[in-house]
Amino acid sequence: MSSPLEVGVIGAGAWGTALAGVAARAGHRVTLWARSPALAQRINETRANEAYLPGRPLPAGITATSSPARLGGANLVLVATPAQAMGDTLTRFADHLAPATAAVVCAKGIERGSHRLMTGVVAEKLPGAEAYVLSGPSFAGDVARDLPTAVTLAGPTLQAAARLAEVLSLASFRIYASDDLIGVQIGGAVKNVLAIACGISEGRGLGDSARAALTTRAFAELARFGRAMGARPETLTGLSGLGDLILTCASRQSRNFAYGIALGEGAGTPRGTVEGVPTAGVVNDMAEALGIDMPICAAVRRIVEARSQIDEELAKLLARPLKPEID
Repeated sequence: MSSPLEVGVIGAGAWGTALAGVAARAGHRVTLWARSPALAQRINETRANEAYLPGRPLPAGITATSSPARLGGANLVLVATPAQAMGDTLTRFADHLAPATAAVVCAKGIERGSHRLMTGVVAEKLPGAEAYVLSGPSFAGDVARDLPTAVTLAGPTLQAAARLAEVLSLASFRIYASDDLIGVQIGGAVKNVLAIACGISEGRGLGDSARAALTTRAFAELARFGRAMGARPETLTGLSGLGDLILTCASRQSRNFAYGIALGEGAGTPRGTVEGVPTAGVVNDMAEALGIDMPICAAVRRIVEARSQIDEELAKLLARPLKPEID
């Protein structure tokens, strides 16, 4: 890196704060945008974001703000808002960001209603911006603690993605470049739905063998959907596909997995954004339009929308006809 960049991070939740730390540790000047002025003030005063990443002091080089105009000089922005709020949030920044700003989508979802991938949302709300996607097996807490993590960054060309990956990578935060924007987004979005299913299995106490089988069949659904959407097979078996699925389907750090556990146990669901809930309906609508069989995703949708009971859906899945494993 020849000189530090001006990096804007849109979204001061756990993931946005962790990524702000990555950019600062890489030597860049970082402006972290929070929706709440009070949160931005507390971050600046305490040098931490105790609301979302308790116990993790922020590295030097990060300034918080609630003013979109403060990101006007950014060379690149990392967009870490929830997927379903991204469109409304980016509208605030349209008049402030330079047209050629690199905008890196760091949320995992598909827009409800329009069925657009997040890069499509960026294209509408930030005309002229160059859209990228950062995704892969990563938890905010691990990244904030500087634990080894590997992710994928997809861009309009492999060369452009590689250049951006180089300026954001750390020894503990390895970024692999890709030009498969569709595949990287599909993997991140669909795995959230499937993680809810694995959490339900865990909450019901069905055992490790059941979860392993469920994760494997879940990946088959993700792969079918991805191929139909134009994703490359090697992307789906990489970090942003299978890698992210494995992590999210087996750790209580995952909000989607934890949400599924709570459903399975019959407990109250966790607070905070659970991206797999709205994505379940979107993915199923798209799968039906494409003629793709996704029984696990369909079961999750019916459960989270209170159309069916968990035991009823488990019985349906177990009663499905036996067939060759490979489609």
